[in-house]
Parts: sequence; structure tokens; C-alpha cells
Amino acid sequence: MATRVCVVGSVNTDAVFAVAALPAPGETVLATARSTHPGGKGANQAVAAARAGAQVQFVGAVGDDDAGLLLRRHLQSNGVGTDGLMTTPGPSGSAVITVDPSGENTIVVAPGVNGVWTLNSGQRDLIADCDVLLMQLEIPIPVATAAAGLAHASGRTVILNVSPPATDVAGLIDLVDVAVVNESESARFHHEVAHRVVTLGARGARYTGADGTAQVPAPVVDAIDSSGAGDVFAGVLAAEWPGGIAHALRRACVAGALATLVAGAGDCAPSAEAISTASDAFRLRR
Repeated sequence: MATRVCVVGSVNTDAVFAVAALPAPGETVLATARSTHPGGKGANQAVAAARAGAQVQFVGAVGDDDAGLLLRRHLQSNGVGTDGLMTTPGPSGSAVITVDPSGENTIVVAPGVNGVWTLNSGQRDLIADCDVLLMQLEIPIPVATAAAGLAHASGRTVILNVSPPATDVAGLIDLVDVAVVNESESARFHHEVAHRVVTLGARGARYTGADGTAQVPAPVVDAIDSSGAGDVFAGVLAAEWPGGIAHALRRACVAGALATLVAGAGDCAPSAEAISTASDAFRLRR
């Protein structure tokens, strides 16, 4: 049976600039190409979970602009339920991303309405009726805390991708079962959680928690854009979590690596079949 994942998070329009080298502070660089993609950590993770085979509902907000309509259609076209996606007066979220030839990136986000909404009754019902709640911190902390409280009280698994880092998450962390952080964020994340997952980029991921400590490798790929890989990892981890921690970590690492082979963050998530095929090939090479 497919995992019922509820993603509470952000949805943005991403303007992506390909550059020869990421700009240093105060430096201006010329882009070699520009493209526009759907994005936002929440939307990216919802799409990744849906493509991995989960039954996904998205809870969030878009603006009453043209971008909001396009973002809603993007989620729907990827099999993500949008009953919990409200339309709010104001601009939809947006981001500017620069990507160098190695796939490294920098990201600046303008939250738009992602930063000014609160949960309504319909959204609360969706959160309570899931197997796994997945969140990030591109939304107001009070919204994330309220959502986590609802899921926790209903006995659901609460996964928090602690990104971007925030200082006022103590009350929220108490309601979290699984914290996902990247390597740099991990050095500043000192809260105790039952399960801690640290993404290590091309080196895979490290787990610490109830099942001990483990490091899970990722397939070696020729990355072209890493901007969506962490979101894909989190979405697939949520989709696969009920199948066991080791299983979920392995598939999330493979999916994250495959995501770097596609430009743009919003449409880079692999299908469940692609994850399985790559997982089998990776095991044969090891």
C-alpha cells in the first residue's frame, strides 16, 4: 500500500542562471544561460515523494498571480493532491539560483505568500490523515509547529528537513521524529531527535538514531546541477520510511544522485522505476 505523505511547505518559481563560476561577495558574473522552473523546497519534496510512489497531499500557499496558477498545475500534473494549497492575495514565492559547471549552486529565496499564511481547517484534516508528515523551514515556524503538533497527536511520523536553518525551533523539534540536515547545517544543529539523517552530497548520507549509526553511500554520477538533490532525498525518504530505515536511506541516496543529472530543482525527481533500476545496478557494482 502506498505511503500517505502530507507535505507542508513552500512552492516557488525558480529563475536559474548557469555561470562559469559562482560569484564571490561583491562580484558580478555573466550567466551563460537562464531558465525558469517550478520549485520551492516543499513542492520539490512533494513531487519527489509522488514520483517515488507515495500518495501525496500538499499543504501550502500560492499567490493570486499567474505564477500561482502555474505552480498549482505543476503539482497536479505530478500526481500531488492540492486540496490543501490555498490561494492568498499577494505574490507567489520565488527564488534566484546560480549554478556552476560542477553542479554547485547558490540560492536566494523571496518567500512571498509562503511566509504569511496559517493553517485552515481543511489543511488540518489533511495533516491528521497521513502516514508521514514532511516539512521544511521556508514556511512560518508557527505553521510548522502547529502541523507537527497535529501529526504527532495523531501518531504520525514527523520528518523535518531543517532547511533553511532557523534559531527558534526548540518547540518544533520536540514534535519531530526524523531531522534531515545537510553536512554544514548539521554542525549547527544540536537538538536531540529520535532519528538524525545528515546528507553528505556525493558521499551519500549518515544516520544516527534508534537503529545505531550507519553511513549509506550514493552512486557515482556526473552531476550537472545539485540544486534539487536534497529535496529529492527528503521526499523519497518520506515516501519509503514505513518500509524501514535502511531501505528508505538507500533509495533516498540513489534518488538524490539521479536528481543531479537533470537541470533545475522542480522537475528533477526520478520515478520509482528509475530508482529501482539504479539501485540494482549500484548493488551489482559494489
